Amino acid sequence: MRHLLDTRTLAREDALRILDVAEDMRDTQSREIKKLPTLRGKTVVNLFFEDSTRTRISFEAAAKRLSADVINFSAKGSSVSKGESLQDTAQTLQAMGADAVVIRHGASGAPHTLATSGWISAGVLNAGDGTHEHPTQALLDAFTIRKRFFGDDSRGRDLSGLHVAIVGDILHSRVARSNVWLLTTLGARVTLVAPPTLVPQDVSAWPVTVVYDLDQAIADAPDAVMMLRIQLERMSAAYFPTEREYSRRWGLDAARMAALPTDSIVMHPGPMNRGLEISADAADSPRSTVLEQVANGVSVRMAALYLLLAGERSTNHAQEEAR
Repeated sequence: MRHLLDTRTLAREDALRILDVAEDMRDTQSREIKKLPTLRGKTVVNLFFEDSTRTRISFEAAAKRLSADVINFSAKGSSVSKGESLQDTAQTLQAMGADAVVIRHGASGAPHTLATSGWISAGVLNAGDGTHEHPTQALLDAFTIRKRFFGDDSRGRDLSGLHVAIVGDILHSRVARSNVWLLTTLGARVTLVAPPTLVPQDVSAWPVTVVYDLDQAIADAPDAVMMLRIQLERMSAAYFPTEREYSRRWGLDAARMAALPTDSIVMHPGPMNRGLEISADAADSPRSTVLEQVANGVSVRMAALYLLLAGERSTNHAQEEAR
């Protein structure tokens, strides 16, 4: 695997390979000593042009647990804030000997530009670009779903037969886009639920069903309900009347939780707007996977970095190192 830029073009066998290697990585995280020597001598740069807490820390933890050297680069306070271009930044990292660059950028397509420009020879991992994609978030979501429903028998399995409802601010969500493509590739049925104003115009080309009523979607008995954060910082217009009205019509509360099938799970990529898209009852329920998603994120990102930087070695080698 040379780069990980999106899930739309990620082949099913490659997605399953990442999830299976993540299983091996997860097994190591219950040990007293969590570090593996796999990427010793490699340098991973976290290149974040947008603010992030959990994604940056998750990638940093993943790289360090594989014994890589980590450089955290924030656009604020750097030469970028003085007008330095992405090209100049990339060439600086190339001169420093970066082996992998984890990039989060406000412009859709920036990771693809970095990977294909010839400015840098490092592998590129997309940690979120504009409203385009966030592939490792979708992979950790798929990993969490697979683990919840198949447990120790999940290795090698896809998500065929499962139904996932993605609810909320689809329009501004790169998480939703990545999940649509990955979950579909893995065989799941996907329903999008949102106010008409928060559904993208091009959604007719997506392999999904779109409904505008959350109660109708819940009546269709989804196995997983993925609530999305309302991204108020990306909204320059009134996409819904009031936050209270949004919560009443599209928020997941105790009553809607009770209407879900008893074995369904509740997901959220975080950070959560409690009381807006999700109530405290739903967020803190035993059926909530929010904290599992955070923990699984480290394992999935370890797998992605491993396959990016040690991919010439076999998956069996990863299993041997995890033992």
